[in-house]
Amino acid sequence: MDIGARLQQIEELVRAAQRVPLSSSVLVNQQEFLEILEAAQNELPEEIKQARWVVKDREELLSKARRDGEGLVTQAQEEAARLVSREEVVRSAEEEAERVLGEAREQARQMRLEAEDYVDAKLAQFEIAIERTMGELQKAIGQVRRGRDKLRGGTVAEEEFGPGELGEQK
Repeated sequence: MDIGARLQQIEELVRAAQRVPLSSSVLVNQQEFLEILEAAQNELPEEIKQARWVVKDREELLSKARRDGEGLVTQAQEEAARLVSREEVVRSAEEEAERVLGEAREQARQMRLEAEDYVDAKLAQFEIAIERTMGELQKAIGQVRRGRDKLRGGTVAEEEFGPGELGEQK
């Protein structure tokens, strides 16, 4: 007998059952009802039993896929957060490097200007010292020349007036 016939037997059993007064319930022979159900279960086609397993496996697979998908989404969010954080660190480091480099350039410029000012002041002092020394050297050269002239036998008048001036007065 097939499953359809067993279901027909259950229906006939319920329709033929004695009614409970003042109720929509009926009295059914429990033993007979259970035997028909057991026979129906045993006669279920193998495909229906396999379909139940397939449905159960499908639900387990979907559940696992959901969990795996949620895990992947979580991993992707964590990785994205890590990359954003890393990018933020790199951007921050680049900004700090630019700031430090700018400060270093400004300090180098200031040091160069200060060095130029220092060298310029020292050269000005050196120039003044050389001019003073040159003036003193010219005086010394003049004294050396007068001393040499005296040694050659020149007179005091020639020394004071020069050799050409005395000759013109004579």
